[in-house]
Amino acid sequence: MNIPSYPEFASISLDLKDEIHSWLSKVPDGVSEFSFTGLFLFRKRYQYKVSRLEDKTLIISGVQPSHSPQEESHSFFMTPNAAPDRVVLEELFKTHDCWKNIPDSVFIPQAAQFEDWGIKISEDRDNFDYLYLRSDLAELKGKKFHKKRNLIAQFNSSYKCVEKAFSQKRIPDALEVLERWRLDKGEVGDYYASLEALELFGSLDVLGSIYYIEGKAAAWCLGEGIAGDSIFTVHFEKALDKYKGIYQFMNKAFASSLPEHFIHLNREQDLGDEGLRQAKLSYRPCGFVRKHIAMAR
Repeated sequence: MNIPSYPEFASISLDLKDEIHSWLSKVPDGVSEFSFTGLFLFRKRYQYKVSRLEDKTLIISGVQPSHSPQEESHSFFMTPNAAPDRVVLEELFKTHDCWKNIPDSVFIPQAAQFEDWGIKISEDRDNFDYLYLRSDLAELKGKKFHKKRNLIAQFNSSYKCVEKAFSQKRIPDALEVLERWRLDKGEVGDYYASLEALELFGSLDVLGSIYYIEGKAAAWCLGEGIAGDSIFTVHFEKALDKYKGIYQFMNKAFASSLPEHFIHLNREQDLGDEGLRQAKLSYRPCGFVRKHIAMAR
């Protein structure tokens, strides 16, 4: 075993991929953060380190960076597989500001016990993952998707878009879209994580599609299976805004191209952004992956 036992921690690296995946693949909830790819690609932003608590759970330590000079960064820990015992939790709270992304499978069985221990745990709505039936996004049936179908129809009348499965030879095309996306947006966002996902495509367990208009790459998306491959998490979507309707087209086309054993698509959280929340709700989620948070006392 290469992951050290608690209280020792190690930085997340490709050498730990199989071991971390073996732990996270047992998490039933479908939390988008709980995948090796998600942790690895954002390891620098969040300063992720990993430890293991016997045969009970991984412990992932991180730092939430500040978004402005007025805002302070804060440390957090996550326990995907199970809750540590009271002594370990108290130790972790001494060195971290909060315990976050607590899934239902960890919270519900011990909710009363946490209360007895004086640990106040609350729902973290801004970090709920949005779950959709793959078939809903692939078919867009009914009145509730009328506007989406119209936008896609307008897109199809204006452009001839061809979908290709992601492969190593298509990485240069995807990189070109990513660079143009960054220039158009004038912001970094998840640019560096997206860049590394493309550069290390062959080393990560991800799949996706790339979309061409008139022979030129115009969009791509990339993700991976979680929760025993019943849920597909979309980690990255990049497209050129000059093609109106391309995101809606890609959303439908990609859901249609995924293997049918993926029952649900996880399209991650809205982080409290009202515009993003409305956009995600407009696709009529069938449910949410609930997450909880506990602050240090």
